[in-house]
Amino acid sequence: MMRSTAAEDLILGLTRVVDLPGLTAATGAPLGAADIEALLREAERFSTEVLAPGWQKADREGAVYANGKVTVPAQYHETMRAWIEAGWQGLPAPGEHGGQGLPHSVWTAVMELASAADMAFFLCPILTAGAIELLRAHATPDQAARWLPKLVSGEWPGTMNLTEPQAGSDLAAIRTRAEPLGDGRYALHGQKIYITWGEHETTENILHLVLARLPDAPPGSRGISLFAAPRVLPDGRRNALRCGGIERKLGIHASPTCVMLFEGAEAEMVGEPNRGLNAMFAMMNAARLAVGVQGVGQAARAVQLAEDYAAQRIQSGRPIAEHPDVARMLAEMRAVTLAGRLLALEAAAALDRHHLLGDEAAAARLALLIPVVKSWCSDRGVDVASLGIQVHGGMGFVEDSGAAQVLRDARIAPIYEGTNGIQAIDLLVRKLARDGGAAMRALLDEVQAEPRLRAAAAQLGRATETMLALQGRNPDVAQSLAAPYLEACGWTLGGWMLARAADAAPDREPLAAFYLTRLLPRAAAHCMEIEAAAVA
Repeated sequence: MMRSTAAEDLILGLTRVVDLPGLTAATGAPLGAADIEALLREAERFSTEVLAPGWQKADREGAVYANGKVTVPAQYHETMRAWIEAGWQGLPAPGEHGGQGLPHSVWTAVMELASAADMAFFLCPILTAGAIELLRAHATPDQAARWLPKLVSGEWPGTMNLTEPQAGSDLAAIRTRAEPLGDGRYALHGQKIYITWGEHETTENILHLVLARLPDAPPGSRGISLFAAPRVLPDGRRNALRCGGIERKLGIHASPTCVMLFEGAEAEMVGEPNRGLNAMFAMMNAARLAVGVQGVGQAARAVQLAEDYAAQRIQSGRPIAEHPDVARMLAEMRAVTLAGRLLALEAAAALDRHHLLGDEAAAARLALLIPVVKSWCSDRGVDVASLGIQVHGGMGFVEDSGAAQVLRDARIAPIYEGTNGIQAIDLLVRKLARDGGAAMRALLDEVQAEPRLRAAAAQLGRATETMLALQGRNPDVAQSLAAPYLEACGWTLGGWMLARAADAAPDREPLAAFYLTRLLPRAAAHCMEIEAAAVA
């Protein structure tokens, strides 16, 4: 079975599966296949030569909190400088703020390569990209002029401050308050937790995006506003915010996960009063797509480590890669990783079609795909990382091989930016039910056009109708089946993407055939679970 690199698969996906050249040609600003390949080859080089070296050393060194100061691995200072100087942060950002204005599909491919190289470091640029997207949509022209050039260049990172000790997924319970100071300024008082890269010294400033309540805010989620608070104020004063500690975590040890204390921090409102959650969703959706891509990136790293080890480890007179069960595991790892990779590109292409062409059908497609990509791809990242340890055998269970670190790092992705169970319920209640399943039926019509997916698409279509009917008569039972339904969607759509890849490049056919015969039946099992539970 052919081995291809992540960059080669991404180039194939962008140029011949989701047809980014054709999409951009329709905008009048074409991006040709040669341009896409050149960009991704350079991203591959940067990830391999700049981000990847020392990823295990950074994990061992970790982020440290002492005497009110957060210290990240020493190498990250140089890594951040290289990231800023290379200009990668501005890849998808608009030209008027210093960006390159390239499609989100290209940024998605870059995210995978960089996440695979060093997930802990790259969490910082990912959140900054989300902050840029939010401010593009909701900042005033004055705010955009002051903040976006710094974020787009990478000189300032951005953070997302939602969670509080008593308010996790239920953001209606937020207590952080914003007191008006006059002149459009507010003082923030409260505590936020689990703030990724909330404090560090690799950049001169950090722009914190914070959900808080005005004094007269209505209760619940309708009373939440959004504020921007820089670590350093324009006059050079340190703002009244600080890190109160960092979490000790299973993985991503080099990424500081901070408790942030806002003690009268000066801030500006972004967007309209009491509409902060709506604005934050722009950042959260970008982050959810990015989380799915992180899952793919960790799967890709696991594949690379497992393939290299299996080719070199001799047992019973031959490399273990030739042993049937190891070959099966490697094939599953490759097939699942490629399916997730292409599914993420399909979602990114839908985003580009909506943003660049105003395609409303693409917006509906994106709404369906976001929870699937976030959940299915992040869960598969954990699965592939676990299989990678199994391929290594005992060497996988010790830290020297790196396989254990991949599993530890990958495990956060199904949890953050909305747990995968919440994503499944979102798919059912908000995305599927809002149009009575019309967008999903349209998607499955396309899937059925692939002959080898016809039966699977029809079975998923029946499960979709069952879920819609069940949500109408017994929401609790329906939502208890939301995760199996999302899994069925992921396995089916993953097969669809691999079949398309094989159509575009026959050398991917063996991998597609393995997936369709050995892995696609998992979708049928989930559909059977739904049908059985619905009549129980």
